[in-house]
Amino acid sequence: MSTAENETIEEAPVTNRKQPFPRGFLDAISTGWAERPESLPAARPQAAFAAARRDKLSAAFPGKRVVIEAGSLKQRSNDTDYPYRAHSAFAHLTGWAADSEPDSVLVFEPTDAGHDVTLYFRERADRTTTEFYADATVGEFWIGPRPSLAGVAADLAVATDHLAAFAATDEDVTLADADLDRFVSELRLVKDEYEIAEMRRAVDITARGFDDIIAALPDAAAHARGERVVEGVFHRRAREDGNGEGYDTISASGPHACYLHWTRNDGAVIPGDLILVDAGVEADSLYTADITRTLPVNGTFSDVQRRVYETVLEAADAAFAAARPGVKFREVHEAAMAVIARRTAEWGLLPVTAEEALDADAGGQHRRYMVHGTSHHLGIDVHDCAQARREMYYDGVLEPGMVFTIEPGLYFQIDDLTVPEELRGIGVRIEDDIVMTADGPVNLSADIPRTVSDIEAWIARGQKV
Repeated sequence: MSTAENETIEEAPVTNRKQPFPRGFLDAISTGWAERPESLPAARPQAAFAAARRDKLSAAFPGKRVVIEAGSLKQRSNDTDYPYRAHSAFAHLTGWAADSEPDSVLVFEPTDAGHDVTLYFRERADRTTTEFYADATVGEFWIGPRPSLAGVAADLAVATDHLAAFAATDEDVTLADADLDRFVSELRLVKDEYEIAEMRRAVDITARGFDDIIAALPDAAAHARGERVVEGVFHRRAREDGNGEGYDTISASGPHACYLHWTRNDGAVIPGDLILVDAGVEADSLYTADITRTLPVNGTFSDVQRRVYETVLEAADAAFAAARPGVKFREVHEAAMAVIARRTAEWGLLPVTAEEALDADAGGQHRRYMVHGTSHHLGIDVHDCAQARREMYYDGVLEPGMVFTIEPGLYFQIDDLTVPEELRGIGVRIEDDIVMTADGPVNLSADIPRTVSDIEAWIARGQKV
């Protein structure tokens, strides 16, 4: 038996759904391929920013061997995997985003001067190996060209080496370490200019996706699962112009809008109802938008829908007005909740006054109708910086470069007997993406219509196209 046949039996065994490779195939598959000359690219724009982030991590962990893993493919079923996305800390520290390789490892080797940093990954296999044709997970015959060590080193401006050369040790500091996990999370609290530009890009693509939704509302209303129509047209935009969605789209029509994370999206879209769409495009850099708009399916708000909507808009505007450099992050939420408490008390929904509802110890009655927070940090994760300390996040101070959402809402569930029948089944949220500057907040999503009159005009205009 030849060596080639031995390799085939050992490395690519025949299973119940595979055919054996005949000798002729084995003789032919490794020859007759054109040379692949490689011209090294210039460093990508984010490379310099990623290097600065690595310097900060190096300074924070002197003498420690720090290992940041990209993560592996995750099985969906049998031999199919979920779409791969690298760990956010890995992408942030390397600049390697939608095109990163599974199982890669970024290693900080301690030196007297700090750290030597090396990116280890599985380089493409030579075409004389069985991996090339027999491995459906990484073989180029199956998944297409893969990057070379030299190409990635030039692209990311970081040293590279074969994954086989990496060996873990018991002394490694990994993301399982709480201090490292916290550090890489807090490192993202203030965005650099590259990150903010990518956030703008993600918002701009998302805005086009919402235009697509507006145009598709008649088709959605005509389909038994119209929520899926809305989800689908947004998905097309996200994949055409970005990497995909930054999170599962919420396409919640009618009473479904009262379920905060409704992602089944299998309901009807009925004229006369509102549809709440919470969606964000993830750019190829992995930075994501996070926008919510609540739309009247037939193009016009009813009087009661308008009343609820304008209260939520009032809360959003109050939160925006409260957001200033030096203000604590939680004060943005408090400004929105003051409006929610006041209006729900005026409508007779609360058993106490608005002032009593806002009491930090005994209050909270108004939160029945808005249980979530008003804001969260946003960036390479939709809920970015989630492992940051409370004193750096909720009780932290707003600084220029921070990017966060403002997203108050009101949700009157269909079976909520504490509210008048006319309110039941109405859910409204308005969410915008905000960047803090030295001069105050800037609404990155301000061009996506958000007032009653602008939304009605948007729908009328969008459905004439």
